[in-house]
Amino acid sequence: MKKVFVSGCYDLLHSGHVAFFKEAAQYGDLYVGIGSDATIAELKGRQTINSEQERLYMVKSVRYVKEAFVNAGSGIMDFENELRTLKPEYFVVNEDGFSPAKKQLCDELGIELKVLERIPDAGLPARSTTAIRSAGNCTLPYRIDLAGTWIDQPYVSKHYPGWAITLSLEPIIEYNERCGMSTSTRNAAKKIWPYHLPLEKPERLAEILFKFENEPGSSIISGAQDAIGICMPGLVRHYYDSAYWPKKFESVYDEDILSWLEQHIFMVLLWPREKDLDLLKETYITTENVKRLADAAEKAWNAILEKDIHRFAEAFLDSFRSQTQMFPAMINPQVQKAIDEYKDGALAWKLAGAGGGGYLILVSEEPVKGAMRIKVRRKDSGI
Repeated sequence: MKKVFVSGCYDLLHSGHVAFFKEAAQYGDLYVGIGSDATIAELKGRQTINSEQERLYMVKSVRYVKEAFVNAGSGIMDFENELRTLKPEYFVVNEDGFSPAKKQLCDELGIELKVLERIPDAGLPARSTTAIRSAGNCTLPYRIDLAGTWIDQPYVSKHYPGWAITLSLEPIIEYNERCGMSTSTRNAAKKIWPYHLPLEKPERLAEILFKFENEPGSSIISGAQDAIGICMPGLVRHYYDSAYWPKKFESVYDEDILSWLEQHIFMVLLWPREKDLDLLKETYITTENVKRLADAAEKAWNAILEKDIHRFAEAFLDSFRSQTQMFPAMINPQVQKAIDEYKDGALAWKLAGAGGGGYLILVSEEPVKGAMRIKVRRKDSGI
């Protein structure tokens, strides 16, 4: 009998997990690696509901599972030693569990990596741990930056003013910490609004959150785009000129445009950014470079409004190249290798947030294999 390996957290075990195990077990005897309590705390920034011993007990009780064990490693590749020892024929993941690092390891070991869609068994509703956690719990959005990133810092916009563009996302999955999804700002927001954003003007909420996160006297000021992307729904651009808070905002709630973005933006998890990464150790912040960043953001905005995918992709990529020209530490050889694997299948790419790892955001005319879709937060949702 062939061996099949899967790995995950499996906290709050539900029918979606069982359906996943059932489908994976069709390829052979199923072995399940479980993330340790320490690994989950590192990646998710929270404690599990059930301990690793409880999760192991429950997973072993599922009839489709041949054997289960707690992975000995850490990080998103915590299962590597187990995979090398087990030597399965197949490694099975869901769409949001795919990563280039997993593909590279499987290629090295001669293991076939299979990516499954989240399809519930007949007659059962779709389930995910994130959705269950959000039911009567925290539904605060995340955000991704599309163009103009870094111009929300005065030491950048003082050289040339311009727009930053953010997109507010529904928490359809639990995005990892240190991956460019504004999780630190979202964690700060939880301290003010533990469950959901209140019925208040979004711009005002963003200002409250920005001031809460950046107390007077703070040596490092988080950019305003994080608070804005979390608190202001839909597509938003914000204009900076030598100050931390933007001078003006423009928002788009048009359903056709937001749906268009959902059809053409995809994300791939690489790995969490290193804790000690210093993005400011080497910078080339000049008027010429910042102007290029600002011009790219302007072109990206206009292309989105016209739903011109090729012009949007060109501006999207130019914005990212402007960022990395000013902050070279955003990209390293490992990140570049991951980008190279997707370049032929996408029109454009960038790293979420400050880079150094995290999520790779892709612009494409068609779905990208191994990449997950996004869900934009609409104006009347999340409250």
